[in-house]
Amino acid sequence: MPKPTILAVDDDPRVLFAVERDLRTRYGAEYRVLRAESGAAALGALESLRARGQVAALLVSDHRMPGMDGVAFLGRAREIFPEAKRVLLTAYADTDAAIRSINETRLDHYLLKPWDPPEERLYPALDDLLADWRAGYRPPFEGVRILGHRWSPEAHRLRDFLSRNGVPYVWLDVESDAQAQVTLKTLGENPVLPAVILPDGPPLANPSNAELGERVGLRSRAEQPFYDLVVVGGGPSGLAAAVYGASEGLRTALIEREAPGGQAGMSSRIENYLGFPHGLSGGDLARRATDQARRLGAELLVPQEVTAVRVAEHYREIDLSDGSCLRCATLLVATGVSYARLDVPGVERLTGAGVYYGAAMTEAANCRGEDVFIVGGANSAGQAAMYFSRYARSVTMLVRGEGLVKSMSRYLIDQIGMTENIHVLPHARVVEARGDEHLEAIVVRVEGEEDTVMPTRLMFTFIGATPRTDWLGDAVVRDGRGFVMAGPDLPRDERGRVPGWPLEREPYLLETSVPGVFVAGDVRYGSVKRVASGVGEGAIAVSFVHQYLGPS
Repeated sequence: MPKPTILAVDDDPRVLFAVERDLRTRYGAEYRVLRAESGAAALGALESLRARGQVAALLVSDHRMPGMDGVAFLGRAREIFPEAKRVLLTAYADTDAAIRSINETRLDHYLLKPWDPPEERLYPALDDLLADWRAGYRPPFEGVRILGHRWSPEAHRLRDFLSRNGVPYVWLDVESDAQAQVTLKTLGENPVLPAVILPDGPPLANPSNAELGERVGLRSRAEQPFYDLVVVGGGPSGLAAAVYGASEGLRTALIEREAPGGQAGMSSRIENYLGFPHGLSGGDLARRATDQARRLGAELLVPQEVTAVRVAEHYREIDLSDGSCLRCATLLVATGVSYARLDVPGVERLTGAGVYYGAAMTEAANCRGEDVFIVGGANSAGQAAMYFSRYARSVTMLVRGEGLVKSMSRYLIDQIGMTENIHVLPHARVVEARGDEHLEAIVVRVEGEEDTVMPTRLMFTFIGATPRTDWLGDAVVRDGRGFVMAGPDLPRDERGRVPGWPLEREPYLLETSVPGVFVAGDVRYGSVKRVASGVGEGAIAVSFVHQYLGPS
């Protein structure tokens, strides 16, 4: 494959030369750097690239150009290469225009001129944009292919697993894809579907996540018998703890049963996370944090599941689902929560076949022209509604309360209100799901009205929060719903002491009823269900781990 292209556009030859020089210096080894002296010439270059089957990764354009300014050029360029990252070079006096273009034309970034030194004022921003582009780019390849039926829950499981773990794959629908029919014939008579076709080995017939993960290179086995810190759960809290633990010299392992990111990793857009003014997807956040943790030396075991924990005087022993076990000095519980299941007729049978929990980003392409229903009224539901509105004919949010004000951030409420194909239905709940092989309709009950049958093939649910703590057994104190209690929230006896606590000191803020076992994030009793707070708790927990371990 030819190198992806970076295109620089400026009508001033001196500025254009400087831009091209700096881009070649940093990116010339991996990208082809081209230049154009006008918006019209740049559009012609992009059309030529597309005709030759090549791709553009990044477009860097000056704003003030005669004939066609930078905002206009980048808007038209999006029609040719919609996935390319677009950056506007502008003077300080034009920052208002740049900010407007972020909202109106989805500009990715703007940079002020001059950008010297580029190591501080140019490359960091472009590095992030190109990393995002590479993460989402899917070049033609003979890699992993999944062959199956669109409405197969098992096919959905495999696609979702690979997507959330950042493994590129091609989906082949045997009902609508001509290439799928050709591939199907190579599997012999009566093949088991879904099937995973690998570039270097025999096909896998409906493999488990663990089997597939091993075949595509994910690591699920620990390298060491003993760790200073084991983190159970790979959401924002767990990833933050892995980053801080490894960076501070602790032998750190993180165990995640599905994919890094947790619930946040399934979010289509997070726009109120500090430091990302244009927002980022949960998948982007998980990818960045995963790369960071591994670079700093943490071991990530994915997919792997903890089945039990035992507490000894000087260590904790953790049993894993593959029959192995490992030991650690300290343990952090960061398993997060799962969306609550809808307990109404038809839902369980149709889960994975039109009924989904969480954003199910892998289904976005299947939403084109569909009428999609979102159950829930919190931020995760709002983010999903905005995301699916880009593909679906209509998106209807079913909210049990009076509206969105009490449960959703203001920025999301405003965005939803300005999106024509999103409709909010208050005082509404699903009472039945109907369909044979896949979802065909839901029955909706609105307070004070008769039940209504609403045709749909796609429903996404974002309600409730169920902690993932069954594996803890009686090891630590939990509340009646299963949330782990810690620090000042632990129950006390009449003397103000935590029953069974063996030490003279009080439990640390995030320490459970067992010394050296900590908790962070959504699984903690009384936690704030926000990404930023989860990251903060994961980082703070590591400071308590150091205090527990004492001087090194």
